[in-house]
Amino acid sequence: MAQINRHDLIIELIQKNGFVTTEQLVDHFQVTPQTIRRDLNQLAEQNRVRRHHGGAGIDSSTVNTAYQTRKIMELEAKKRIAEDLVRHIPDDASLFINIGTTTETIAQALLNHNNLRVVTNNLHVASILAAKEDFNIIIAGGEVRNRDGGIVGEATRDFINQFKMDFGIIGISGIHTDGSLLDFDYREVRVAQTIIANSHQVLLAADHSKFGRNAMVRLGNITQADHFFTDQAPPREIQQMLNDNAVELHVV
Repeated sequence: MAQINRHDLIIELIQKNGFVTTEQLVDHFQVTPQTIRRDLNQLAEQNRVRRHHGGAGIDSSTVNTAYQTRKIMELEAKKRIAEDLVRHIPDDASLFINIGTTTETIAQALLNHNNLRVVTNNLHVASILAAKEDFNIIIAGGEVRNRDGGIVGEATRDFINQFKMDFGIIGISGIHTDGSLLDFDYREVRVAQTIIANSHQVLLAADHSKFGRNAMVRLGNITQADHFFTDQAPPREIQQMLNDNAVELHVV
């Protein structure tokens, strides 16, 4: 098959599925992994796809990638971020944890802690942490999003406002070059803003694929974080903002 035709078919598959792995494309086209990696790199250079470890996807500013796909995207990076972040959480601490597959990975890494008090609007986080008998897990009220177990809405914001916690652990969908933190659901963003406002320290976690990723709702700015955990050095503009605003950068 001619390369240009294969490129068009790769785009069609990604548009249909949101994300495809290198292995899926190798099986589909019966070519070598090296050929598929070269195809994806070329398409990424043309800004036709967004390259991720193990595959590729296409960004939308209005619709997030499917939850099951996001769970496996950059998973090793998320695990490294989670392992580093939880070292900054002492036993007996209180914390908010918001919606996202990154924060779910962080919840898994917290299971070695003791006596945590957690308020979350993420059903998956609550389920993970409920395995520890010495944890006190409080689930925020509100509307449950079927697609990912997130809880959102005015009732959720009102519930969160009842607490003042030691830490707020925040995941995000995209980070603009001007430092804006971006997400897809206005209701989710309002809840995350409330978590930030009621946390003594804000711990932001995002892998490198979030740099420059587009989403239509502005949550806030990276300068509102106290610590930022990621797996690759941010763009120069972001690093300067972190330095200017005393946000501690952790690159794992």
